[in-house]
Amino acid sequence: MSITSVKSGATGISLALDNNFMEPIATTLVGSGGVNQITFTDIPQTYKHLQIRGIARGVSNTFGDLTFNGDTGNNYALHDIYGDGASAGAEQSASRANIPVTALPNVADIFNGFVMDILDYANTNKNKTTRTLSGRDTNGGGVIYFLSGLWQNTNAITSLSIIPRIGNIAQHSRFSLYGIKG
Repeated sequence: MSITSVKSGATGISLALDNNFMEPIATTLVGSGGVNQITFTDIPQTYKHLQIRGIARGVSNTFGDLTFNGDTGNNYALHDIYGDGASAGAEQSASRANIPVTALPNVADIFNGFVMDILDYANTNKNKTTRTLSGRDTNGGGVIYFLSGLWQNTNAITSLSIIPRIGNIAQHSRFSLYGIKG
């Protein structure tokens, strides 16, 4: 499969940005000392879907969790599967206060990468669904996660926060928010 650029006429698999299918909205790079949360506010309501891409590390081995519009009530649900090459597992929860986004390993120079899609974020007729691919390589080991989340709320998403369960998000972690046209 290839994509043809409407701008340049070039053909290739990686021309989605050239066709404006996906546009950067905001990026944050964590500075010295880390931060206790990443928040994107005033999200434009002009896209079909959102995508968050990131690489992250924590100051303790924990997960970074996502909330929408400041909602920390038990209005989220989760399904996930994970594996590390030697073992696998799965979990689900129908009532929780957030959606896990990515592991935040506390190992120097080991970052967890992730891509999360937030589907139909501006549609006020349906609850919001997420899907995430997350993982890391540790030079001989690693782990991968596939997660799906649900925010049981029909409000349009205008802000989102990623908050570590323990400690801070470490320096050099990077989070980018994109809008995807429909």
